[in-house]
Amino acid sequence: MAAGRTTPEEPVEPVAEPASPAEPSPPEPPPVPAPLARLAALYGVAVSYSPSADRTVHVPAATAVAVLAALDVDASTPEAVDAALAAHDARARTEVLPPTLVLWRGAQTLPEALAALPEGTELRVATEQGEARTWPAPPPAHRDGPAATGASGHWAQLPHGVHRLSVRLPDGREASCHLVVAPARAKAPEGPRHGFLVQLYSLLSTRSWGMGDLGDLADLAAWAGRFLGAGFLQVNPLHAAVPGTPTDPSPYRPSTRRFPDPVHLRIEDVPEFGYVTDPADRTRLGELLAEAAALREGVLLRDALLDRDAVWALKREALTIVAGVPLSPGRRAAYCDFLAEQGTALEDHATWLALVDLYGPDRTRWPGALADRDSADTARERAKLGGLIDFHCRAVWLTDCQLAAAQRAAREAGMAVGLVHDLAVGVHPDGSDTWAQAHAYAPGMSVGAPPDAFNARGQDWGLPPWRPDVLAATGYAPYRSLLRNLLRHAGAVRIDHVMGLFRLWWVPAGLPPTEGAYVRYDAEAMLAVLVLEADRAGAVVVGEDLGTVEPGVRDALAARGVLGTSVLWFERDWAGTGRPLPPEAWREGCVATATTHDLPSTAARLTGDHVALRHRLGLLTRPLARERAEEATEVTDWLSYLTRLGLLPEGGEDEEAAVRAVHRFLLRTPARMVGIWLPDAVGDRRPQNLPGTWDQYPNWRLPLADATGRPLTLEELAASPRLHALVEAIREASDSGAHAGADAGAEPLTAPPGERPA
Repeated sequence: MAAGRTTPEEPVEPVAEPASPAEPSPPEPPPVPAPLARLAALYGVAVSYSPSADRTVHVPAATAVAVLAALDVDASTPEAVDAALAAHDARARTEVLPPTLVLWRGAQTLPEALAALPEGTELRVATEQGEARTWPAPPPAHRDGPAATGASGHWAQLPHGVHRLSVRLPDGREASCHLVVAPARAKAPEGPRHGFLVQLYSLLSTRSWGMGDLGDLADLAAWAGRFLGAGFLQVNPLHAAVPGTPTDPSPYRPSTRRFPDPVHLRIEDVPEFGYVTDPADRTRLGELLAEAAALREGVLLRDALLDRDAVWALKREALTIVAGVPLSPGRRAAYCDFLAEQGTALEDHATWLALVDLYGPDRTRWPGALADRDSADTARERAKLGGLIDFHCRAVWLTDCQLAAAQRAAREAGMAVGLVHDLAVGVHPDGSDTWAQAHAYAPGMSVGAPPDAFNARGQDWGLPPWRPDVLAATGYAPYRSLLRNLLRHAGAVRIDHVMGLFRLWWVPAGLPPTEGAYVRYDAEAMLAVLVLEADRAGAVVVGEDLGTVEPGVRDALAARGVLGTSVLWFERDWAGTGRPLPPEAWREGCVATATTHDLPSTAARLTGDHVALRHRLGLLTRPLARERAEEATEVTDWLSYLTRLGLLPEGGEDEEAAVRAVHRFLLRTPARMVGIWLPDAVGDRRPQNLPGTWDQYPNWRLPLADATGRPLTLEELAASPRLHALVEAIREASDSGAHAGADAGAEPLTAPPGERPA
């Protein structure tokens, strides 16, 4: 996260900065000229948006020009616009196939481009499995319905995958494209509905080196599965960060989304650790263990913040020593298999890390042409840095091995889903992905969010967007690659800001986020690749769809089996009475939770501590008394409703009982999965991330703590009476089948549930 920027999860509850009363609102821009609007539409660039049903905001013409330029379309003058339109129209007249087509299993119709092929066209599909299939295009009368797509049809017999489709028209013209054949729906979750949500770095044990690690994750999974009956364990993104001093602590601005960060390694669990024989090395490892213990005790006993950089410095030195131990033949074979499987992508990431080691993370200061992945300078540097590159490759492999062990521990403990990995919405502009895949990212653009009722200035997340045209031209290869790696050891994946599969708000460099524009992606192709890769991995798909969502998006996601995310405090009858939404009115296809890492914990919500925190930091946009009154009214509404449902017999004054009642309520909904924010189980009042802050609050650096703010180890967590009381309440609710519906005393829903107001 960069200074002045906000995290990509802020649509959940964005914080508005109060504008000066004397500062007039800037005039809204006029509509862009019609030719520019047409050109923008051809490339998926929206020249207006609707923040509410009764209002349309036009995008500045300069924004449309800048966004088109990032897509290699010159719209700088009226003459350039006319030339670009003419060039596009000429291509459209001769284009036979788009770059990528999608064929859903069981679809009743063929894609329009296939249905439009003239009779006599020869079709050839080279499948990713290595087969070649050829057949003629059928007459137009046989291109829809079961005859074309049923089990007996040629298309229906294609295996799932990303294939190459080639056509030869009767007039001799030829064309080809990528063909994505995907299952109709993603897998549905099985097993116990409840599980835990945790930020791994915050979960220290008596064995971790100053922050939670993959050994802790495996231990938590084994315990939660066996003794708490949990079906899943959702973690924050474990993507590799950008090294620096200090490292950006946000897991949502990684260097790469393709590879995990070795900072999460449990060093002692690396097999070669036990075979270090050199006395000096053994002595140094003992010293590093002592320094790691001091880091851990500083967090647990002296209330220090998590220090990722200090942890990595110790682990890196230990890994350097351990790397001197030769791999056994079997381990060497496994490592070689990993290198072969990951190929150039891993080598690129490791090369970038080696260059950062030598020259720092700011590649504008790298010598020669090293900032260009494909330059001769970079090729020479690769050859010189072979040992360092191998070190970084091996560190990624070791991390992958421990991720596999954590998922294995979850499954062996009885979890039907196991680990739920989180996919951040984008990457750091100075990371390895933008270096290795520069062609795939839009230059001079950043992803964010437009102004809304909660944030009048909009949001800039500092994340460069993918170019939709490059994705389509490559058959979504970058997207497929990162999904496949993320799903290697996962029972499910959570897609951060899943609305980004449909469109993203692009902000040109130098402009405020109010002057951005929406750019549309091929949502059908993005969804098809997502469902395809999840199916290969046998994984469930969850989308974070909180905040303002354009019409049709949730329906499209649900149609493909992608679960949404529903947070208790936002589930009200917004279209009717505004009262809490009855449990039976909640959607089934979701993960139901009481809170998230960007929101107040349940204890903080119940006590009003989050309002006091925002007041201390100067984040409130209204008088403190008014904020407290509105929050108290909302909490009272929910507590009264929970009492009427018979879920809170102890009364609303008992905080722990209220937390239990909230989770009993969640289990009454038809939600396919119910997530328990682990800090809620022990009364932690501090959010892990406070949107709208940078250095005012220790985002992403807090250990798990109890109601008094005292940090807890994993061992203390496992012994927490408060946690066990909550889990017992959840078990009773699950065993009683209470999710079937509300009691007769519940107030009926007077209108269909609507969106949370924008």
